[in-house]
Amino acid sequence: ARMFKLIKRLPSHARAGLKRALKLAWITLVGGLITAIIALVIVLNGRPDLNVWHEADLDEEFTTKSKVESLDDYLQLEDRLFRQLREEVYDKIEDVDKRMLNRYHAGSLCDASAWPQDWNRTWKKYPAAPKSGILLLHGMSDSPYSMRSLGQAMDDGETALLILRIPGHGTAPSGLLDTTWEDMAAAVKLAMRDLIQAVGADRPISIIGYSNGGALAVEYSLSAIEDDSLPMPDHLVLMSPEIGVSKMAALAIWQSRLGRVLGLKKLAWNAILPEYEPYKYGSFSLNAARQALRLTDTIRRRLKKARARESLHRFPPVLAFQSAVDATVSVPALVEVLFDSLPENNHELVLYDINRLTEAEPIFAPNLVPGLEQIRANSALRFRFTLLANRDGTSRELVEHTRAPGSPQVEQLETQLTWPKGIYSLAHVALPFPETDPIYGGDAAEDSPGIQIGNTIMRGERGVLQIPASTMLRLRWNPFYDFQLERILKFLGRTAAGS
Repeated sequence: ARMFKLIKRLPSHARAGLKRALKLAWITLVGGLITAIIALVIVLNGRPDLNVWHEADLDEEFTTKSKVESLDDYLQLEDRLFRQLREEVYDKIEDVDKRMLNRYHAGSLCDASAWPQDWNRTWKKYPAAPKSGILLLHGMSDSPYSMRSLGQAMDDGETALLILRIPGHGTAPSGLLDTTWEDMAAAVKLAMRDLIQAVGADRPISIIGYSNGGALAVEYSLSAIEDDSLPMPDHLVLMSPEIGVSKMAALAIWQSRLGRVLGLKKLAWNAILPEYEPYKYGSFSLNAARQALRLTDTIRRRLKKARARESLHRFPPVLAFQSAVDATVSVPALVEVLFDSLPENNHELVLYDINRLTEAEPIFAPNLVPGLEQIRANSALRFRFTLLANRDGTSRELVEHTRAPGSPQVEQLETQLTWPKGIYSLAHVALPFPETDPIYGGDAAEDSPGIQIGNTIMRGERGVLQIPASTMLRLRWNPFYDFQLERILKFLGRTAAGS
């Protein structure tokens, strides 16, 4: 108001000049914005052409509207879905796409049918009289394969095991163009109901979730607090859990809407990449990013609501593992949103620090691990916090720094772990895979019937390889997998299969 009074006092020719200047500034701003949008659209639409696996309409996929009342119904629908995948994708690829690095070319190095078990499908193994049950949930754009090693490690002949293929996954990247987190959560409820029927209400049932599967495990447990008809799991094990993601994902909806208005289908995609992995999508739809944001926002709101109602004492004990420099999900959000909300109940967070060898530190980006020191120094934590870190700046040996809930003391424990040479941190995608994994493992990888990419590092000119160099350099296996598995088994009160 004061500014307008000052403007009114100006001479008429000055006010006219100011008006012209403001109009010019507004036109410049709008013009610059339109130019930026046009440039962005040109860049995004200049990416590789979409293919049949980006556009296939797989309408046999499960949604909340499907007439499915049990896991058996879900599996029958899954059978129809994979027949449709064969007809609409595999049988329709063009000759130019019949390459050895295309998962949709039958007989390629990436063809899942070369495996004795197609790990794109739901895996269910129930003994005659199970004494417990475990539901395993994979991550976004993944498939049941990412939980394969853990599922097999839990197979003691007395446990009902179920690795659920979450809707939108295991088929074609187009499967994640329309799938919602509500569809995924509905499938998880079907799976838990099936496990309870097999095991019995008086037997322990746990959920192990990786990335988006971890978020679905948390969401399910919050739903079980609100709905007594849902069986509450006895334990949650979370690996790289998706509790917080970048708010940039919120822009995804605007890019995809702009694409629809302009009729440009490529704008519905965050990444359009070769499909060379048999059990994971290379291309990533903006809808997948949006659903991750919607799910994490829902978890945040419902945790706040449950905390206000003082009902989180019913939430199951949580054991979580995460890399301190996870580039996909937020480490601070895992602490601030989930762990800080939960009352004390044998919860534990295990964080893998970066490799702090002095020789590597000069090339690290600044401020790599925000908030780590605050967590380490906080003696009021209601959960056990464990950090795996170098003994010192000259050693590859790892020690365990552990603080019990509410304790001012940090206990230092010896381990038999060391950083392998050439590895400076764990990655989001590495945690579920041992070094022996046939696809993603390292030097100790078992024989694969097809592609093996976990230890592939090639050097040459840029722009030559189909697989981006940044993807090849990302760690795909967990050098501390045996340590992690031992902690999980102890948390669940189990022993390893075959021991």
